[in-house]
Amino acid sequence: MTEDPFVAHRSLLFTVAYEMLGSAADAEDVLQESWLRWADVDRAQVRDPRAYLVRIVTRQALNRLRTLSRSREEYVGEWLPEPLLTSPDVADDVELAESVSIAMLTVLETLGPTERAVFVLREVFDVPYGEIAEAVGKTAAAVRQIARRAREHVAARQPRVRVSRSEQQAVVDRFLAALRTGQLRELMEIMAPDVVLITDGGGVVAAALAPIHGAGVIAQLLARAKSRVVAGFETTPVWLNGAPAGRLDFDGEPSAVSLTVEDGRITRIYVVRNPRKLTRLDQPAELAR
Repeated sequence: MTEDPFVAHRSLLFTVAYEMLGSAADAEDVLQESWLRWADVDRAQVRDPRAYLVRIVTRQALNRLRTLSRSREEYVGEWLPEPLLTSPDVADDVELAESVSIAMLTVLETLGPTERAVFVLREVFDVPYGEIAEAVGKTAAAVRQIARRAREHVAARQPRVRVSRSEQQAVVDRFLAALRTGQLRELMEIMAPDVVLITDGGGVVAAALAPIHGAGVIAQLLARAKSRVVAGFETTPVWLNGAPAGRLDFDGEPSAVSLTVEDGRITRIYVVRNPRKLTRLDQPAELAR
């Protein structure tokens, strides 16, 4: 019996939806809606099931994204993407790993829904302009213009230098060790002077409501947070969104930590503390292009 195309391409479809939405929960909802639509399709009329399914998922994700953009404007504090536990194998596809990184997904959040869809489909999945045009309801010429603007927008905001997996791992290990032992000087040395800390508590748990700037301020803040722990503090190296990262447990409450590294030092620290976004830290997500 031939495997249903939806099942065969599920990892790809989930990845498309996740990159467009920044939320695994919303991506799963989109896949459920897309499956219901696929179930009603006359398969004999579908020449390219993969392209057809990507189009369905894109349309459903766009609908969801337009709804979410309004609710995210009312979000308490900073909004960060939902982190995914991933296997080290995801990093073997450098472009995929970069596209699902917390840093990139945070940049994609600054694009409009259509721009984001066009960027993801073209730059990550190399979908032809004509197919993107069908998915987003624009002409191919308009899609080319949108893609160019989106590329320029992202290029101006993403990290300037790619770092190797080994360099990222080394910096993450140093950061977690300094945090675990409370070495303030080591924390300051591993961070760039203009480092930025962004935390997401969603109004559910304690978190800064705005970005915090500066190595000295951030090092002291992290050291104070650790000193307040009563029941225990654990740091665990993990792979999140295709890169070495960390999991922190303060008094039994987990946090996911993702770092942006440039020239051997940390320039961005993303800390997700909202428990609603930390349900995917035990089972690796299946991502694919």
